[in-house]
Amino acid sequence: MMIEWEHVLKLRDDIGSGAFASVVEMFLDEVEAVLMRLDVSDADQLCRDMHLLKGCALNLGFSEFVRLCAIGESRAATGHASQADLDAVLSCYSRSKQLFLRDLPHVAGVDPLGGLGVA
Repeated sequence: MMIEWEHVLKLRDDIGSGAFASVVEMFLDEVEAVLMRLDVSDADQLCRDMHLLKGCALNLGFSEFVRLCAIGESRAATGHASQADLDAVLSCYSRSKQLFLRDLPHVAGVDPLGGLGVA
């Protein structure tokens, strides 16, 4: 399962639909900024970036993306940053984002991006 919808719905219920839309927008902006700078040649930064991505993704239920970020973080932390599969991380995020934005209005009854669609 790429998205844990129960987690998404709980977050929406906990913070309200208006705040939820802001959280989604901030999540997408922050994650995409970090994804653009991922680099296996700097293991310490890669470890920090993967940890940040993992934490952000946990908040919005991107479960498969969380798993891949955890693997990348572990590899970077143990001196094997070059073995982090950044292509898989990027691809998973793209698929997860597309699924999330496509299904969110139907599952959660909100369209936090106001119909901006999937980039």
